[in-house]
Amino acid sequence: MTQAKQGLLSRLLNGSTDNIFVQLFRYTFVGGAAFVADFGSLWVLTDFAGLHYQLSAAIAFVIGLTLNYVLSTRWVFDSAADAYKTRSVKVLQFVLYAVIGVVGLALNAAIMWVFTGLLAVHYLASKLISTVIVFVWNFLARRVLMKKTAEQELSKMDARTQ
Repeated sequence: MTQAKQGLLSRLLNGSTDNIFVQLFRYTFVGGAAFVADFGSLWVLTDFAGLHYQLSAAIAFVIGLTLNYVLSTRWVFDSAADAYKTRSVKVLQFVLYAVIGVVGLALNAAIMWVFTGLLAVHYLASKLISTVIVFVWNFLARRVLMKKTAEQELSKMDARTQ
């Protein structure tokens, strides 16, 4: 591998970044991992545990949301300000992150209801359609949230040092 390719790969995978394309690249992997957790949980809870697909979808969505938050805050949307965030700021950030997820959950439920409940599309196919739409919503909303909280923390740090 050439040094230029190694540099690009390193930039894509390592360190903090505000570059939307690098964040989107990383978020795609994080979203993929969260999707596997979500989709797998949906399947197991529906087909093996016998839960209704909507209840299974809600539980599975929360599992995917939690994995997404942990990976996103550590790899996708991390910033220098993260090290200085107080516990209360981190809790507030998680709550807001979860609110975005709840909006995504509502979108997910509505899309699955339309495709499965009204159009009789198989629930797993409905989930694939829902995933694409909710992915775009989650990435854009969470990027704005994480950027704003990082900027606020950096602003507070600057005010303390002056």
